[in-house]
Amino acid sequence: MVAARNIDVVVIGAGQAGLSGAYHLRRTGLAPDRDFVVLDHAPHPGGAWQFRWPSLTYGKVHGMHALPGMELTGADDDRPSSEVIGEYFAAYERAFELRVHRPVEVSTVREGVDGRLLVETSEGTYATRALINATGTWDRPFWPRYPVQESFRGRQLHTATYPGPAEFAGQRVVVVGGGASGTQHLMEIAEVAAETYWVTRRPPVFRDGPFDADRGRAAVALVEERVRRGLPPRSVVSVTGLPLTDAVRRARETGVLDRLPMFDRITAGGVAWNDGRTVEADVILWATGFRAAIDHLAPLKLREPGGGIRVEGTRAVRDARIHLVGYGPSASTIGANRAGRAAVRAIGRLLHGQDAVAEAGAALAPAVV
Repeated sequence: MVAARNIDVVVIGAGQAGLSGAYHLRRTGLAPDRDFVVLDHAPHPGGAWQFRWPSLTYGKVHGMHALPGMELTGADDDRPSSEVIGEYFAAYERAFELRVHRPVEVSTVREGVDGRLLVETSEGTYATRALINATGTWDRPFWPRYPVQESFRGRQLHTATYPGPAEFAGQRVVVVGGGASGTQHLMEIAEVAAETYWVTRRPPVFRDGPFDADRGRAAVALVEERVRRGLPPRSVVSVTGLPLTDAVRRARETGVLDRLPMFDRITAGGVAWNDGRTVEADVILWATGFRAAIDHLAPLKLREPGGGIRVEGTRAVRDARIHLVGYGPSASTIGANRAGRAAVRAIGRLLHGQDAVAEAGAALAPAVV
């Protein structure tokens, strides 16, 4: 057996949340590969952004907030967001010498000895004093289940593997889901498809006017209350409503965003409702969101009876060594930045009995890319 490597902090995930945490660890004077390590299962920098569909250009991205200490400037709005943000994250990792290990799969986190956690990975085992879990949701797409769903003769796919609109030319497409991804898919598919249908569980709520700080705080508070109670988190977007952009207004006027209630069953040729209504379809596109990717934490028994992990700030209530960043209220890009800083502050107190992110810490010079 190979001995576990002792280290102070393990960061799992190198998306926005993980890189924010790593940046703030560096600010305290901790060194990558000596005091902390960042593990990422993705093949390249960019977090979940690297897997986004090509038609999601940078100009269509809502609310991409810069990583701490380094702005993203001069980006071409017409380039795919996967390329723009992937290059930005790569430059960020180089600028702050974060030395992300990839691709590394984390299989499980369990109790070790001497108060340490054992993080078992494809490159070996780490015995850590603290853990920043920043695994996001992209790896756990949520697929609703219906009886005889497999009998559908057409194609079913999820946002996680959405290829862009070109593949749906001339087809009849049912888009399921009332979030931002569902509306974006629907509006671009409608330009090439023979027919499109929009199905949502609840009537969509459109938000007109600016999304100011007060609205933002209110939305985050609603999500935060769920994780305090140990319930599975809802996304911040789910409580903010859909922004009423010019494109959305046009889609509503032309009938593209005419919503149907959730169907009752899937048939061989499409979907059907109990009132006798049916829709024939070639494709069902499930834009039904994602769930937190936290199965590797299962041996620690952090879940509450409600199904979620109860969190205060970023700290798991059942284990002060574990901080969930990018979970629940910190799932937005700006929220992930703040949560990364808060987690490192708390970890500093855990490791050293003090606030390790004091201004006297080893500050990293801000940069522009």
